[in-house]
Amino acid sequence: MSENLEHTEQDSISREEALKKAENDMPDDEILYDLADLFKIFADSTRIKILYALLESEMCVCDIAQLLGMNQSAISHQLRVLKQSKLVKYRRDGKAILYSLADGHVRTILDQGMEHVGE
Repeated sequence: MSENLEHTEQDSISREEALKKAENDMPDDEILYDLADLFKIFADSTRIKILYALLESEMCVCDIAQLLGMNQSAISHQLRVLKQSKLVKYRRDGKAILYSLADGHVRTILDQGMEHVGE
């Protein structure tokens, strides 16, 4: 009987320690809201398709629109959302504006998401 009680006390201490650690490691609410907003951006399949298109190379709006079978204004709107979220960047090449992924983190997020979905 005392072995059971001792085991229960150890479990209780471990849970307390785990709760304290979780509380200490919890990011500030503002950071969590920003993270939630980032994940909301990935909740749209058109934006995901655009990001996948940009995995290969930089592209202009007209190329993305053609690839996805959508009109340019719809693509421009989604690119604006992706730019505001710092997931894509652009550069001017003469009259053309070329879009690309903002950094390697975007590729990592997509890769990790696909790996998770594939499990």
